[in-house]
Amino acid sequence: MNSIYKKWFVPFVLPAVVLFAMVVLIPFIVGFLYSFSAWRGVYFAGGQNVFEAWVGFENYIKSFQNEHFRNAFIYTIQFTALAVVVVNFISFAQALLLHGLGKCVGIFRATFFLPNLLGGLALGYIWLFIYENVFSTMLFGEKGLLPFDLLTNMTQNANKNLLAMLMIVTWQMSGYMMIIYVTGLATIPDDLYEAAAMDGANYWQKLRHVTLPMLMPSFTVVFFLVLSGCFKLLDPNVALTNGEFNTRMLALQILRVPKDTSNNYGMAQAQAVIFFIIIAVVSLTQVVMTKRKEIEAQ
Repeated sequence: MNSIYKKWFVPFVLPAVVLFAMVVLIPFIVGFLYSFSAWRGVYFAGGQNVFEAWVGFENYIKSFQNEHFRNAFIYTIQFTALAVVVVNFISFAQALLLHGLGKCVGIFRATFFLPNLLGGLALGYIWLFIYENVFSTMLFGEKGLLPFDLLTNMTQNANKNLLAMLMIVTWQMSGYMMIIYVTGLATIPDDLYEAAAMDGANYWQKLRHVTLPMLMPSFTVVFFLVLSGCFKLLDPNVALTNGEFNTRMLALQILRVPKDTSNNYGMAQAQAVIFFIIIAVVSLTQVVMTKRKEIEAQ
């Protein structure tokens, strides 16, 4: 059997490797080189190729000096920190709820998961209509059913927009993360809960000392997905504000660099590299930390 695997391993893996190299690896290397040059999209300023137009770390230095980039970086950190906490809390609560239900679990699971099937700009524009027309006019406006300023004109204020995007992301992602938690809960042996009950543990003690430690592998996956997904968030940011009112996140900031800097695609590429490094460092740090918790739980 092993000889068959060895014989067909290369023919089956090679197309995937070639495709990955052409679509991801080679463009990444080329983009990394372009980030050190005066690249203008269709030509190189000051030379005929990337090496003749080489500017070193100038694009990186100017990126950190750029006010839009710094603001977008801080705004992204704020949003991601909130989203990681809220999405995990809601999805975990949904998982506990479903795990405790004996009937109609499939209906609730499908209902919670359904928003994850929607996405892109269409989802952002749907929520834009809700915020601007339903929330600001019908429900929470001055003449609405329940006047509440926090939930009005949410796309015209940086702080309110954090809440607006948080609501979208939580509504969309929590169902998917819930499935991961539900799968993790199903793998916890009932014997552990029975043993805890015999020792006199109540529900909250079982949750703290049995459920949470045994769910650490699920926490690792969910934290990684939410963290990386929120850092890369683009569509809701474009649909809700298009970066106005100091609401740019890093993905949108990179997209807007050529327009802000007279087609300085080299700087845009430099910010993309910084963006990649930030996501990689934060995600790997989170995985290492949660992996340690998994070992401790064992």
